[in-house]
Formats: sequence, C-alpha cells, structure tokens
Amino acid sequence: MAKLESPRYTFLFATAVCVVCALMVSVAAVSLQPRQKASARLYMEKNVLIAAGLAKPGQDVEIGEVEKYFEKDIKARLVDLATGELLPEGKVDARAYDQRAARRDPGTSRAAPPNNAGIGRLPKYGVAYFVMKGGQVEQVVIAIEGLGMWGTVYGFLALDRDGITVRGLTYYDQKETPGLGGEIGNPAWQALWKGRHAYDSAGLPAIVVIKGQAGPPDKDPFRVDGMSGATITSNAITRLTRFWLSDDGYGKFLKRFREKGLA
Repeated sequence: MAKLESPRYTFLFATAVCVVCALMVSVAAVSLQPRQKASARLYMEKNVLIAAGLAKPGQDVEIGEVEKYFEKDIKARLVDLATGELLPEGKVDARAYDQRAARRDPGTSRAAPPNNAGIGRLPKYGVAYFVMKGGQVEQVVIAIEGLGMWGTVYGFLALDRDGITVRGLTYYDQKETPGLGGEIGNPAWQALWKGRHAYDSAGLPAIVVIKGQAGPPDKDPFRVDGMSGATITSNAITRLTRFWLSDDGYGKFLKRFREKGLA
C-alpha cells in the first residue's frame, strides 16, 4: 500500500478525485438535459407569443400559460423549405423540433444558396406557428436569422392572415452594440414594424430598414425607421428578413399560405 506522503499516493488520490468529479458532472449533465431542453423550448415559445402580440416583452409568462396558448390557440407545423409544403401532422413533433440544431447537423440541413444575409446552411424543415382564433388562422409566425454586425441574430416575424402585413417582430438572441444596433431588441423599435408590408404587389420581398425616419404604415408600408449610428445592423436586418421571405427561405410556403390559407 502506498504511503500517505509518497508521490504515488498523491497521484492515485488526485486521479480518484478527478474520476469521481467527472462522473458527477456527467450524471448531472445527463439528468439535467431534459430540463434544459424544456427551458429552451419554453423560452422560444414565449418569444413566439411576443411576436404574435400575445405576450409583452419582459412579461413573466408561466409554463402553464404557454402550454395553454399552444394547446388552444397556436398550432406548430413543420415546413419543407425546399417545396413550401407542410409536413403531415404527427410525423414529427414540431414543438420539440430544434431548428437551430437541425441547421448545424449535416444530416438535417443543406448548404444555403449564395446570399448576402450571412446564412451558410439551411435546415431541411422550418417551423411555422399558426395563431388561431375561432378555428381560423389569424396570423403565422416564422423564424428568422442572419448575420448582424457582431454575430448571428435570431428572431421571429409574425404576418397577418393575408401573409403580407407584419403583425409583430422580436429578436431573442443578438450581440449587436448596446444603444446602437442593439436597439433591434428594443420593443419600441420592434413596434415600428407592425402594419408594414413584407411583400410588394408582385409578391417580392420589399420591406427595408432605411437610414432615417419612415412614414406611417398606411402611407409608407415597405419602409421601417433605421437605427441612429447603426447602418450596418440596419442593412443586415433588411438582408436577413428578405432572405427568409424569399423562396430560399419560407417564401414558397408563404405564397401557398397567401393563396390557400394553409393550417
């Protein structure tokens, strides 16, 4: 048996401590994984509610309230982005689907076509959230993302039942400069999007963040106020929004939605 003062004992003791600690960390990581996934889904779904105007930014929405909305008023469906078709209900649990993880997995994604939004890969499927009222679709919420000034920004865009008019917008993950490009996370700036038009009369993505101040939505439907001192972020938001509205993103699905009111 090694003596307590010997280097061998010290080495064996340190090794045992490392093994035990590693085992404890592994057990904790595995046991907490379901809770972490549930928390991530709750956070995402709360932001869907914010984009749809069903919750306010910063509002403390309990898990039970989110579940109630999604059981009664919101129907999550998966969209084949290449065709714009909805996957059959029940084939994949749309609420449990992690679109960001799918984009990172070569088996569930593909290289994005050349674009100016900084998007390298596209998931095969995207999530669409149908907000229902009286059994009818009132609006649809889609995920949007792209390269900002300092990193990728992630958000949700809500469109009216006409598939054209913006109902709401939120960015839930972004690294833009506070007080400048970071204003994309400001509810006051996000509110400027409401009532704007995502598409022009030809069905092409037309919304744009301008330098300066835009007019009211009824007179200046395609333009949104820019953020002072944040031209790069403003241009990035225009590019990524138009990408997801185009046929490379949700465009084919939204065209079908405008024509048929899919749900």
